[in-house]
Amino acid sequence: MAQGFLSRIDFGSGIARPLMNFWPPFRGAGIRVTYIAPDWREVKVELRQRLLNRNYVGTHFGGSIFAMTDPFHMLMMMRNLGRDFIVWDKAGSVRFLKPGRGTLAARFELTQAMVDEAVAATASGARHEPTFAVDVTNAAGDVVARVDKTLHIRRADAAAAARAA
Repeated sequence: MAQGFLSRIDFGSGIARPLMNFWPPFRGAGIRVTYIAPDWREVKVELRQRLLNRNYVGTHFGGSIFAMTDPFHMLMMMRNLGRDFIVWDKAGSVRFLKPGRGTLAARFELTQAMVDEAVAATASGARHEPTFAVDVTNAAGDVVARVDKTLHIRRADAAAAARAA
């Protein structure tokens, strides 16, 4: 399976963060990556409210809230599993719990147990589809949205064998 150009480059967290902040979909939406741990086990993102990312009633546009959470679980898992695994976003959903105003934040965490579970679940060549949740909070710490992301994880050799069969 062909990979995208950027996925073949081994960006460290120090280079990835400014590149993501310059990425047009994030930049235009007011999304800013504020921290990526060197081991890609923690990422912090914020969404600043601006004139162009407000909805009709003056709160954050829901698409921007979802976009601020979109790639991180996949990227974190890819970086921790390595090139022997294929990792894709499979599904996502967002539940809006209260109006989002001001600067919103999300903190992503990937534990060793999550990585170990993916390795064990794919050892036989099977795919693994875990779901991860992240809360989006306002400045007061109130949860304004909960985003669930389901990943598709499979060993690269198993995926190649399945395509060849």
